[in-house]
This record gives sequence, C-alpha cells and structure tokens, in this order.
Amino acid sequence: MSRMKALRHELLRDLSDQVQTMLTDYGVSAEVAEQTACALANHMAEHWGGQLINFPKDTSYKISQRDRDIWEDFNGRNHPHLAQKYNLSQRAIYDIVKRMKRFAMEDQIDLFGAGQN
Repeated sequence: MSRMKALRHELLRDLSDQVQTMLTDYGVSAEVAEQTACALANHMAEHWGGQLINFPKDTSYKISQRDRDIWEDFNGRNHPHLAQKYNLSQRAIYDIVKRMKRFAMEDQIDLFGAGQN
C-alpha cells in the first residue's frame, strides 16, 4: 500500500474512531455509535474522495473563542496578565482587544438614528 493511500485510510479510520468515541461518551449505544461512525467515514470517502482538503491546525472557531474569552477577561488595564494567561504577546492582546472592541461597536444599536430619514 502506498504511503498516500495509507494516510487516507488513517484519516478515515481516525474520523470513525473519534465519532464512535464521542457518541459513546454522549450515551449512544456502542452498536449505534459504531454504525454511525462507519456511515460518516463512508460518506466522507464517497463525497469527498479525490479532493484536496486542507484542515488548518488552528481553526477560526478556536481563535474566535479565544478572542471572546480574552475580551471577556479584559478590564482595561490587564494586558500583561492576559498575555501570560493566553500565552500571547502583549502586542497580540492589544490587537485582539482592538478588534473585539470594533466588533462590539458594530453590534451596538444607533440610538440617534444616524442615516435614517
């Protein structure tokens, strides 16, 4: 078996194992969990087989969740503490706070009706 073929099989096997474990952890019977996991791995192989797919190591969800956590912990003067807590530079904390502040401002309602006739 070629190295590439072995990696493809490893990916599908890992996907199946993860799904089965997660479903079992959520109380789904072992038999149903195994059937569901195999069905998902088969679906991925049939519908995505032959495609070039790249999974980023740090998904945007994790980055977004981390940024939300930093914003929630931010008190206006704790940049050094947040940098240490989240294993980031202070510059990164400043950038995240600035970006999150901009997002927060975009979500606020315009009380004075700017732009309305």
